[in-house]
Amino acid sequence: MYTHILIATDGSELAQKGLDHGLSLAKGIGAKVTIMNVTEPAPIFASAGMYGPVATAEDIVSYQKAGEEYGAKVLKAARADAGKLGVNAETIRVEEMWAAEAINQIAHDRGCDLIVMASHGRRGIGRLILGSQTIEVLTNSKVPVLVVR
Repeated sequence: MYTHILIATDGSELAQKGLDHGLSLAKGIGAKVTIMNVTEPAPIFASAGMYGPVATAEDIVSYQKAGEEYGAKVLKAARADAGKLGVNAETIRVEEMWAAEAINQIAHDRGCDLIVMASHGRRGIGRLILGSQTIEVLTNSKVPVLVVR
């Protein structure tokens, strides 16, 4: 049925549920797995640096370094989880892209035929303010998406 599953994780407790579900599914059907983590672009207006609410170059470099370190830690743990189940998993970390865009791009580039990801299931104003990367993936994906909650 599915031969190559893309599992997206941000290292959160909820994303762990998606990772666990995707790995179990892959084990059950003998599918190849790619696990990915995305560091989104630095929030330019989120810092209270020397120039007010605009991030400085140092803020951006610090954000990128923290994203790189955190992403490596998340993917190392995910690969270990896959290994415990006997699932062969490749990992990839994507920088400077919005999660939904990166997920759909990697699924396409790597020939994945299923995307597994978790969703917080926010509704109303929370979804409007925070956005929903899951909705973006579902809207733009060319392959089936399994959403775990």
